[in-house]
Amino acid sequence: MQFDLITIFPEFFAGPLDYGIVRRAKEAGIVQIHVQDLREFTKDRHRTVDDRPFGGGEGMVLKPEPLFEAAEKLLGHSVGDAAAPQKPEPNTAILLMSAAGKLFTQETARRYAKLERAIIICGRYEGVDERVAEHLATEEICVGDYVLSGGELPAAIVVDAVTRLLPGAVGNEASTQNESFSEEVARDEWRVARNETSRPSRPLLLDYPHYTRPAEYRGWKVPEVLIGGNHAEVAKWRRAEALAKTLRNRPELAPEIG
Repeated sequence: MQFDLITIFPEFFAGPLDYGIVRRAKEAGIVQIHVQDLREFTKDRHRTVDDRPFGGGEGMVLKPEPLFEAAEKLLGHSVGDAAAPQKPEPNTAILLMSAAGKLFTQETARRYAKLERAIIICGRYEGVDERVAEHLATEEICVGDYVLSGGELPAAIVVDAVTRLLPGAVGNEASTQNESFSEEVARDEWRVARNETSRPSRPLLLDYPHYTRPAEYRGWKVPEVLIGGNHAEVAKWRRAEALAKTLRNRPELAPEIG
């Protein structure tokens, strides 16, 4: 299986992926791992990969251009634009590591282990232009209900979790069939075992979508409300979009949203 990691910190992966099962899988040719420096796809002398978001707010947001172009170099073809979008090959996934993504589980790892290739975008957790999530990534993934500074650690987790499920990666393959998360248990079973009658009430909401310059990229436009300067409307839009994204990526949180 081929892993391609798109990051602004390529040196990060010199450690986490050089030990244990991942190292042995690389040496055995079970996996190939390529680290792609995102800054190679910048156009200015400062090698800028981020910009301030439309609509205001704290922090910087990763721009769409370098991420699209990095992925296209790895794929060997264009992913198109709004008029003619192109999907990657059926056995290839493009994963965006994001605090606002779908929860990565053992079942997710098993699904990825059946692929031939995974291109993993290590987003910065301040935000990534939403057009990357909507029109480049095939899935937006998080590793837990917490925020990290970037997607490098989550990417290493995904590589490790998927690699150990590949044939030949683990000496005794039966060990991967009898471990945590290998058997599904109904939620009602857990409630009975823990003497629970209902879910605890705890409001959880994923981050709202971010957009930065250019205002139009490959035909995909930044929502007009973010450019209009009406802060009340921007806040209203962001709340509605955060709710929609939570329902789309983490529907299990929906009953807890107030």
